Amino acid sequence: MRHRKAGRKLNRTTSHRLMMLRNMTTSLFEHERIETTEAKAKELRRLAERLITLGKRGDLHARRQALMIINSKKVVQKLFNEIAPRFQERNGGYTHIFKTRNRPGDGAALAIIELIPAEAKEEKVSKKPAKKKASK
Repeated sequence: MRHRKAGRKLNRTTSHRLMMLRNMTTSLFEHERIETTEAKAKELRRLAERLITLGKRGDLHARRQALMIINSKKVVQKLFNEIAPRFQERNGGYTHIFKTRNRPGDGAALAIIELIPAEAKEEKVSKKPAKKKASK
């Protein structure tokens, strides 16, 4: 039984899986958009959103915690200085996953995971046009 065991194993050993997710997280923050399999994207989302929350905290301890996961100091600097301030007013949901196609070689479902753009928060405040009543 695997009750209450969160997360996917992705058919890898623990060390391989953790390093792969660390590399993917580093690439996501560096390029802000990557293509991978659907299952990997869903696992990556969990880790990336935790790191953005650390970036929003912005203190030294949060920076050191992020450095334990992200492989590049430049990417951590980008996370804390550019990416995290973009989401300061947002409580979670920092990434989008778009399902794209099946990979020709093995038929795996591919997806694009990307950080939500900065202008997405202004779209939410749009006003609806008033409905006109039909006269009889």
